[in-house]
Amino acid sequence: MELIFLGTKGNIEESSKKHKMHTSLLVKYHKTRLLVDCGLSWLNKFERYKPSHILLTHAHPDHAFGLKEGSPCKVWATKTTWDLINNFSIELAFKNLIKIEKKIKIGSIFVEAFSLLHSVNAPAVGYKIQCGKFKFFYAPDVAWIKKRKKALAGIQFYIGDGATLKRSMIRKNKVTGEIFGHASVFQQLGWCVRENVFEMIVTHCGSQIVKNEKKAKDMIKLWSKDKGIKAKIAYDSYKIVL
Repeated sequence: MELIFLGTKGNIEESSKKHKMHTSLLVKYHKTRLLVDCGLSWLNKFERYKPSHILLTHAHPDHAFGLKEGSPCKVWATKTTWDLINNFSIELAFKNLIKIEKKIKIGSIFVEAFSLLHSVNAPAVGYKIQCGKFKFFYAPDVAWIKKRKKALAGIQFYIGDGATLKRSMIRKNKVTGEIFGHASVFQQLGWCVRENVFEMIVTHCGSQIVKNEKKAKDMIKLWSKDKGIKAKIAYDSYKIVL
């Protein structure tokens, strides 16, 4: 299995050499090349990586709008996401439905979607992804994982949201009372501790990381050491081979 963090920047104006492109992950296993998310900065650029499948977490511009003009391969998303991007020029034959908590096989990779709290207007999911014996959970935009224990069970590492380090970016919908926004890195490290996950990789980086990565690294290193977790910040083109 090979993971390539093609992009690691959230929906922010700031950028750097290490965090220039919207968050996108390429998972390579056997002959399958699964691209997870394809934001606006990838419009007319992602094709060079020759994905065999594309998987979307939600319909926000920095996660899905790279597909506005179509896709060269099959695209997988929830019904909610498809409804929100129904004007995209994606061929009907390429549209495939993801159902919550139903494990499916995409090429040679197993995928299971779990509901996240993140956005009221564009509901998101996170994915438990399995390549052979390796499992990880991918939640680049998240305020809360609804069935966290099940979602994180048996995974080797967690890939999470770097929009904020410790400051709260959680809000509450005045009508429904449901929370939305972004969990902090500090909070997600706590999730890992409680679910016996001992490695976290931070992506979807916000301004705090992009503007001063050294300071962010030092803070995350201190917190992760205290919690007994190995943690790192991903960057554009960062590669993991297992």
